[in-house]
Formats: sequence, C-alpha cells, structure tokens
Amino acid sequence: MSSLRERLQEILIKNKLITEDDLKLALQVQKESGGKLSDVLVKLNLINERDLLIALSEGLGFPPISLARFKIEPEVLKLIPKEMAKHYQIIPVSKMGKALTVAMADPLNIFAIDDVKTLTGYDINPIIAQQKEIMATIEQSYYEEPTTQVIDEIIKEATDMDMEVVRASQEGTLTDTSELVRLTREAPVIKITNLLLERAVEMSASDILIEPWQHSMRVRVRVDGVLREIEAPPLKYHPPIVSRIKVMSNLDISEHRLPQDGRFKLRFQDRVVDFRVSLMPTFHGEKAALRILDKRTATLDVDRLGFDTETLATVKASSDRPHGMILACGPTGSGKTTTLYSILKYVDSPEFNIVTVEDPVEFQLEGINQVNIRPEIGLTFASCLRSILRQDPDVIMIGEIRDFDTVDIAIKSALTGHLVFSTLHTTTASGSIIRLLNMGVEPFLITSSVLCILNQRLIRKICEACKESYVLTDAMVESLGIKRTTKEPLRAHRGKGCKKCFDMGYAGRTAIGEVLMLTPPIKELIMQKAQEFELKAAARREGMKTLRENGIQKILEGTTTIEEVLHATALDEHLS
Repeated sequence: MSSLRERLQEILIKNKLITEDDLKLALQVQKESGGKLSDVLVKLNLINERDLLIALSEGLGFPPISLARFKIEPEVLKLIPKEMAKHYQIIPVSKMGKALTVAMADPLNIFAIDDVKTLTGYDINPIIAQQKEIMATIEQSYYEEPTTQVIDEIIKEATDMDMEVVRASQEGTLTDTSELVRLTREAPVIKITNLLLERAVEMSASDILIEPWQHSMRVRVRVDGVLREIEAPPLKYHPPIVSRIKVMSNLDISEHRLPQDGRFKLRFQDRVVDFRVSLMPTFHGEKAALRILDKRTATLDVDRLGFDTETLATVKASSDRPHGMILACGPTGSGKTTTLYSILKYVDSPEFNIVTVEDPVEFQLEGINQVNIRPEIGLTFASCLRSILRQDPDVIMIGEIRDFDTVDIAIKSALTGHLVFSTLHTTTASGSIIRLLNMGVEPFLITSSVLCILNQRLIRKICEACKESYVLTDAMVESLGIKRTTKEPLRAHRGKGCKKCFDMGYAGRTAIGEVLMLTPPIKELIMQKAQEFELKAAARREGMKTLRENGIQKILEGTTTIEEVLHATALDEHLS
C-alpha cells in the first residue's frame, strides 16, 4: 500500500499540481484524521477533483470516464451490490467476456478490486471517474427494489385508467373537484398512498414530505432527524394522492388555496399509527407534511430517554415537588414534548388530576385530560388555562409558552400549589431566564415559581451492527476539552454504514441535556437581572454539566460520534 501511495505523491509532484509543503500538510492531516490521501488533498482545496482525475489517468494509465453521459445496463448493475458500491465508491460500467469494467474514485484501492473480483468471478478492468459522479450515479441507478417494483405494478394496473390531472396554473385553477373525488376512490391511488405511508412506518420515520415540482414529484422521509429521499410516483399522481390524504383526514377536498390541518389513524399489522397532516399551497401545487406518531417507536419512559444519571435524578427530584414550574427548552424537534410526556407518565397516579393544553395534541395518553387549543374560535392557551384552573387540577402541562398572558397564568398556577410543565423555544437553559424577563415577567416571580430548566437536544446513536472504534489523537482530545484520567489512549466510535442503518452509520436517537437548578446564587443573579453568560457561569460553578460536556460523555461511552455532538451543541465559553 505504501508504494501505491508513493506513486500518487510522485505523479502529483511531477505534474506540479501540488507542492512539497502541500504534501506534508496533507500527510499530517491524513495521519491525524485518517482517510485516503486523495480525499484529504481535495478536502483541503490543495487540488480539485478533476485535475486529480486527469493526473491519475495519465500517471497510472487508467482511462477516465464521464458517467453523466454513460448508460449502465441493469444486468451489469446487479453484479455489484449497492452497499459494496457505496462503500468502495465504485460502480460497474460494462462487461465483455470474463472482464468487468469498473469505474473507481480510487483505482489504487487493491482491496476493492480483490473483493469485487472474488464476488463476481470476473477479471476487473478499473477506469477512473470523479467521486461525486460515482456516488450520484449509484443513487440514480440503484433502486430500492421492493418499493419500486410495487409502485410499478400499481401503475401498470392503472394503465387503462384516465389519470390525467389538469395542472395548477399561476392563478390557482385546479382540476375539477368531482374528478378528484372519483380518483381518490380508485384502487391504484389508494394502494400508492398506503404504500408510501407503510414504507415510512417501516423505516421508523418521524415525518413524510410529499412535494410537487415543475416536472416531478418528490417524497422524503425524516429518519433519526435526517431527511432521506425515497422513490416517488410520477407527477400526475400528486393531486389524487394529496386528495386521498384529505379524504382520510376529513379535510375539504375542494380547498387548494389555504393551508389545512388534520389527522387520521391507520392500522399496520398489530398496531395503530397516528398521522398528523399539514397541507400548504405552493407554486406547483399542495405540499403535504405528515407527522408519524407511532407509540411503538415513541419512548414515553423518562428512564429510557437517554439522559445521564445526574440529569435524570435532578429532573425526577424536581418532578416530585408538590408545586412549582419545570421548563424544557430547545429548538423544534429536540424532543421537549416527548420529555414532558414522559415526566407526566412518571408523576401520573390516581390521586392526581392531570390536564394538558397543547397545540396540537401529539399523543393521546390514557388517564390524562388533554385539550387541543383552537385559536380560530378563541380557545387559546391563556383562555384555556383560566378554565382549567376551575377544574381543580394538580398537574398542568402547557404545550408552549408564547406570550405574556400564558406565562403569567402559568407562573401564578405554580405559585398557588400546582405543578406546571411547559416548553420554551430557547437554545440554552440560562437563555430561558432572559426570555422570561423579556416577556415581562418580574424577577421575583421567576425565583419564586421556577424549579429547574432543562435544555435538551437529540443526537443520533451509532448503529450497533456496523460500529467500529478508533483512537483519538492528542489534538482531538485537546480540541474537545477532554480531561484525561489515565495515560491509556482514548477511543471513540463510528458507524461504517450497513444495510440495517441504510448506510448512514446511525440507528435511533438519544437525548442529552443540561439542567439549570434555581439555587440561591442563581436566584440572586436573576433578581439583579444578570446577563445570560453570568447565569451560565454561576450554574457551572453550582455543578451544572453543559450540553457539550454531556455530549462528550456520550462519545466516550461509545453511544454517538464526535460529528453528532459538534453539530448539536455549541462550544462552551472559557469560564474562570
């Protein structure tokens, strides 16, 4: 392998594409972070991918190819599985006799050549192509067979049907409503719609997006917080599919100009799955966003959310208090509502009257009174809370605090003997205090009512099926701020990508959090209307672990990757 790497270096230096200093820098980065030298050179912008391709072609005698202009036959594609193609960044191009021509991003990878030769039984003729072209061709050429075949079969059944739908013009003229109603009852439309929903549920997706474009239709699913595109039917099926969703949700099928919201349930084998629907008119038609609420995949057990022992103990202790307010904060999709549901299940007992006010109700919880607000008829958070207080509640959950009226009633409820849970859209625990002050809440009311503030994020877990470990370099340990307790090398983990995790390297998510307890020093700073950084510094002195610190703990435990933690958390400022 070393001679092959030396050959690459020789070619690049000889062609004056990089300097000796560039090479030294790239080799140092490769030593610290791993990977191929060619990838490191491109990543550092020391050479562009096309120049590298030409140099390797001339120096090694491998011909280059532009895959964008090449059509690959299906029988050739079947020779190499998609997982192997993505792993080695290769794609079969053609076969002749006992020879198989394979386009490779790295023709020096003898392991890839040997593996493909062993798998296929063909002699391998490598040619060079750009990495991005290979990966794009893999995604375009390989299909998820089960979904594609079923959609094709359903569409074949519909060949005799008149499925032409009049396109929406810029003025918003749409197909006739009676025609849409007829189409929504046709078997192919029902089957395709159900197929898309079933596919998303099988992938444990949290959302489905059905989007119309000028010449095509796109379907995406959100798995572990990341959107993935899946196979979509032709564009002509978009209006009847959206109309079918409207029928299932009891929405107005003739309304195409205004947003609509609804929900429906479907039975999948032995369980019932809830879908929350949001329809939004766009330039090319209506976009449908469906939130999947599957109780089988939802974790409504506070002990299984993933919080570290210290954070969990603090939250539980605060929840066991007879009255006061507990706030969960974080951006949209950070799991705040799931955490509050889990805490509700933790405190739930026959002795307590528990009422929630939500927009909308996510999960229907047995034994808990849940109210869905409807602003269009005057049923807002504030007006609903006033009525709830006359229902003799012990525990109140407010879906979100958005204005002064809501927070005012919430704090007064906490002060008058109720246990109150709610969420705030802030990015830090200390920032929630500043947000309450900016909403007009008096400092003494905050110190008297708020018990603790939980700031949380959801991070992806490494797939256990393809998990591998590696040693952290001293530079990485220092940049992460990890304090060594032994002289032993520290190890981190990552997922290589496999069929089980859809080649993502991740499967499932876990929570990390920081809990700001309102201790006497913190209360004193709130009374002084201190700045956010002062509150955070004081909280850390009082023992609060930040999100970044919790994330690093997950890295060392082998739960997640460095990239996930750096993406989800902010750097902790240096505090003396």
